[in-house]
Amino acid sequence: MKLPPFLRVPVALCVSTLVLGAGVASAQTITLYTSQPNSDAQATVDAFMAQNPGIKVEWVRDGTTQLMTRLEAELAAKAVKADVLLIADTVTLESLKQRDLLQPHLSAERQHYSADLYDPAGYYYSTKLITTGIAHHSAAPSKPHSWQDLVTPAYKNLVAAPSPLYSGAAMLHMQTLVNMPEFGWGYYEALKANQAQVQGGNGGVLKAVATGTKPYGVLADYLAIREKAKGAPVEFVFPQEGVTVVTEPVAILKSSQQPAAAARLVDFLLSEAGQQLVLQQGYIPARNGSAMPEGFPARDSINILPLNAAHALAQTEADKVRFSQIFDAAQ
Repeated sequence: MKLPPFLRVPVALCVSTLVLGAGVASAQTITLYTSQPNSDAQATVDAFMAQNPGIKVEWVRDGTTQLMTRLEAELAAKAVKADVLLIADTVTLESLKQRDLLQPHLSAERQHYSADLYDPAGYYYSTKLITTGIAHHSAAPSKPHSWQDLVTPAYKNLVAAPSPLYSGAAMLHMQTLVNMPEFGWGYYEALKANQAQVQGGNGGVLKAVATGTKPYGVLADYLAIREKAKGAPVEFVFPQEGVTVVTEPVAILKSSQQPAAAARLVDFLLSEAGQQLVLQQGYIPARNGSAMPEGFPARDSINILPLNAAHALAQTEADKVRFSQIFDAAQ
């Protein structure tokens, strides 16, 4: 039977349409939940997609505590949207691993990392080292050198700090200090008595310090050092007792419907190119042999305060309650 002219479609067009349709069908989309700053999250996603044009990454940014609250709601509704988590600390991911909510991925890149920076079964991997120290306005009347300085009369009503109810880094910082005999919960009670403002996340602390509203702050290193490089009147101090550290680990959720694509994102973050991006963004890369970002001291000069992750995990809820009682904060 001969087709009328308006139904005659060139074979080449049919083939090209089929190929295009197949390409659209094979495109993959994964969702990343991250506590990175917005600009860093966008740069990370853009760099990954440039190397992996067949994978689209949608991302959601919030504090680690808020992201976990969101994830818990999704788990309860059996509607988990995230495929990959890139959040503040390994304690949180260890809790998800123990609940069988993560899936392992033995990345070939792990050979370039110290064994204490990733889960031996491949459930999560550290991507950077972010320390928490003391920031101060360049015109501040005193120059702090110690964590104990912040609870002295000279600093009364002049200190800002992120809340562990919002920030994963702040939670780990608190859990590190309260389990050290030279600090303990008495240190947080002293911060409260000294009228320290403890609320929100690191971004609010940076703004308070940079504007002089609160000339001293407990802050993540990269925020202060990055802003100083841009001309902000902010200085960063590695306190003499040492600093706490979060490693911004990455993990794949067991519920992911795109595990291969999710694994590609993990591999990219751990790769030399991914770690070079970490360096360019002003963080200390976790990968062995990496350079230090401008403005940081030598890596071996930074004293890391000890944290028992298993103990911290077991005490998390009790620690939140204790903090809330001290600072009259709503959970």
